[in-house]
Amino acid sequence: MIRDRSQAIMRSRWFMPAFCLALGVVVLAAGWLGGQLGIGVFGLAVMAAFGLVILLLTRRSETIRGLTTGRDERFAQIDLKATAVAGLVLLLTVIVAWLVEIARGHSGQPYDWLAAIGGLAYVAAIALFRWRG
Repeated sequence: MIRDRSQAIMRSRWFMPAFCLALGVVVLAAGWLGGQLGIGVFGLAVMAAFGLVILLLTRRSETIRGLTTGRDERFAQIDLKATAVAGLVLLLTVIVAWLVEIARGHSGQPYDWLAAIGGLAYVAAIALFRWRG
């Protein structure tokens, strides 16, 4: 019953805009705590605007609807592939940034530990899915 209710909340057309606004508030708080209130306000404005765009396009765009409220098997597969591509691009970017930092004579931080975390997460996921499947 709880799972059904949480899925219903996440499928609401208001979930993603509310999530964007909440994330914007977190950015605002982080900027404020870090003494950079301008960056925090800008982050809140960007996230609120993004949430508004999603809210307005949810009814008009099948793509936005599929990624927010109307998930079926096809969109689940599209999301899985897109997540894999994004993860691969991000991991390759971290590795290239690490190589550039090393070539400049720097320590490579923080790219070294980001690459290590990404690699370990990948190996752990392979092991988990192999064990479960």
